[in-house]
Amino acid sequence: MTTPTLLTFARLALIPVLLLVYYLPVPWAGPAAAAVFAAAGATDWLDGYLARRLNQTSPFGAFLDPVADKLMVAVALVLLVQTHPTVWMALPAAVIIGREIAVSALREWMAELGSRARVAVSLLGKYKTALQMAAIILLLYGQPLGGLPTQAAGLALLYAAVALTLWSMVLYLRAAWPFLTPQQGEGSEGGMEGVDKAGGPNKMMASDRRE
Repeated sequence: MTTPTLLTFARLALIPVLLLVYYLPVPWAGPAAAAVFAAAGATDWLDGYLARRLNQTSPFGAFLDPVADKLMVAVALVLLVQTHPTVWMALPAAVIIGREIAVSALREWMAELGSRARVAVSLLGKYKTALQMAAIILLLYGQPLGGLPTQAAGLALLYAAVALTLWSMVLYLRAAWPFLTPQQGEGSEGGMEGVDKAGGPNKMMASDRRE
């Protein structure tokens, strides 16, 4: 139970706080919810920094960190769609949540093949996450901020995040495609070793098990 892992648990604990604050019958509920979400985003950066700085990385932390991120973003998007039930809000939310489910399934499959590194988080994915966070903070805030129309700015950033979301998913699928097409990968180096004819995992190569 390292410090970075405790911060990740704190981010999970902020999810019910976000729900509670967002529905408070007070005029400052939106700004307060935005502050809670921003605090969760800060813990996401901080736990990664501390894990590297203190050399406290762990398999459990590597598993829990993206789970906490995706849960926080998904819950925030559901809240926004409930508050703004329009196709312009529902469409990007559906794309972002659907992409996370698809890529998570892809990574699980690649991990079974011992090739998880081929679909590791890329720099483009980090830019996508930053845009998502900024967009959701503005949309949760929901009030003009120093003359800035937060709703319009947040929606514009959300659609920019959707564009990066789709592009990064295409890149992940391209990287994994040789493993998803037996006619291309079977019998080739780094291809379908460890996959039986039904497409499921079989005996892994020793090098795959060490990855």
